[in-house]
Amino acid sequence: MKRFLAILTVLLTLFLTAGCGESPATPRAETNGAKTIRIAYLPITHALPLFATKELQTADGPVKIELIKYGSWPELMDALNTGKVDGASVLAELAVKAKEQGIDVKAAALGHHDGNALIVSNDIQKPTDLKGKVFAIPHKQSSHKLLLDQLLEKNGLSESDLTIVEMSPPEMPAALATKQIAGYCVAEPFGAKSVILGNGHELIPAQELWPDSICCLLVFNGEFLAANRELTRQFVQQYKQAGIYLTEHPEAQKTIALKYLKAKDKILDLSLEWISYDNLSIPRPAYDELITRMETSHLLTKAPNYEDFVDTSLYE
Repeated sequence: MKRFLAILTVLLTLFLTAGCGESPATPRAETNGAKTIRIAYLPITHALPLFATKELQTADGPVKIELIKYGSWPELMDALNTGKVDGASVLAELAVKAKEQGIDVKAAALGHHDGNALIVSNDIQKPTDLKGKVFAIPHKQSSHKLLLDQLLEKNGLSESDLTIVEMSPPEMPAALATKQIAGYCVAEPFGAKSVILGNGHELIPAQELWPDSICCLLVFNGEFLAANRELTRQFVQQYKQAGIYLTEHPEAQKTIALKYLKAKDKILDLSLEWISYDNLSIPRPAYDELITRMETSHLLTKAPNYEDFVDTSLYE
């Protein structure tokens, strides 16, 4: 009986650990000389260079790309931090905060330029009209929160003058249409959706509040990167070329986006007018500005320095 129990214990242990996944440092399965790299994303236009990288990969390329869709930023960050995925397109503030908390993540490239819209209901004509209203953001740790803070400060308001709620981006257009909220700031294409449907308008271009803002980043699990540096570098180079391709072939942007996003043609047309993908390197001045804004908004206590957080050798 004791021997039977011992064998049973071993079998249960093997069963329970079988689904726990590989260590992030473990090289991925190799087929025809190409290793797989797993990248997490949310279905937004900010991740278009990632989609383009996948679409432009060749059968004989050195990297096989597996894109894994998530429904929320916390879920995505948990997958990145625990090594369920190797990298991700993620909000910069979430990645910086993870680094501050001692989680080993490394940033390699920007996700995009601009593409964040401050959308309000049609009865809101100026920022001060938001006083006493409800305004939605996707996450406290986001450029959308920082843009809202800048808007309020510039117009003599503070967060105490309105109610700020966190809301899933796909829910925001409907919430605006039904008057649950008076406005929102979010990644595309959810801002363009309210405009095209006639339920809202852009209050002010985000770039007027924060020129050259950093929003989404391509980041990697640090343990995976350390063990698979050349594989990661090859992927980032393909990502870099995808950004160049999107810039030189604007007609391809919507074609690729439609494969990954549930958005109508007119919504994507407007959404893509608000965003660009040229030169996706992470400039030090832009990173420093991000850190300053995060500290001012009390989202950060001890900022990781540029060299610790950004691996420029992957993109250059």
